Amino acid sequence: MLSTRIRLVALDLDGTLVGEDLIVRPRVREAIAAAQAQGVAVTIVTGRMFAATKPFARSLAIDGPIVCYQGAAIFDAASGAVMRETPVHADVTRDTLEWAHARGVHAQCYADDTLYVEQINRFSRRYTTLARVEPVVVASLRAAFAERPSIKVVLVDDPDRSEQHLVALQALLGQRAYITRSHVDFVEVLDPAVNKGEALAFVAARHGVALEATLAVGDAWNDVPLLDAAAVGVAMGSAPPELVARADHVVADVAHDGVAEAIERYVLT
Repeated sequence: MLSTRIRLVALDLDGTLVGEDLIVRPRVREAIAAAQAQGVAVTIVTGRMFAATKPFARSLAIDGPIVCYQGAAIFDAASGAVMRETPVHADVTRDTLEWAHARGVHAQCYADDTLYVEQINRFSRRYTTLARVEPVVVASLRAAFAERPSIKVVLVDDPDRSEQHLVALQALLGQRAYITRSHVDFVEVLDPAVNKGEALAFVAARHGVALEATLAVGDAWNDVPLLDAAAVGVAMGSAPPELVARADHVVADVAHDGVAEAIERYVLT
């Protein structure tokens, strides 16, 4: 038995709430609705843009703040108003884009909840197929974001190369950035003040809920801070070892309704 009743459930989206088919399964819908009926707040905590998150929030009747861009932007689910935004420092954006350009690595920037790329290719399509957003193509990201802040910078590459990029960028940027992987193909560069765990604290405070009454579910490396911050951290069965090691519990993968299992076991009373 949990010592404190869960009053806020925080759910990662891709690989947790939905699989590659982007469908919320019926048992998961039912579990979320049952938690909400008991007065439990539910939020989404994702690396996605708001435009790519909003349809899921609406379909699940989630209101209040939702976390996008790994915590770099928090939006009101109903109105779309920006509640907080923490863009990448200009020098970090510049250095990341220069590094990527010199190596021919596909990079993406974000501003005003819009995705910017230099070309449509297999890497941009890999991202937009999941996000279901249309990018704006610019001649040069380095020029377009020389004076304009980007909420995050994302590099997209094949999984083995993405892991190498993560290590290289950590060496290049050091403490100037928070660098994480949200997917085997994606390396994300953000302001060091933000992560999913810090964002959960913001959302919990807005709901008037102590962190001791929160439960979070995730499936990837970027979910480590989220599970660390929550009173009950739950890893999906598909999660990498680094996340499983930090979790209080492990449930089934997305294809077997892991989110529903977590809510049924640890939230519903």
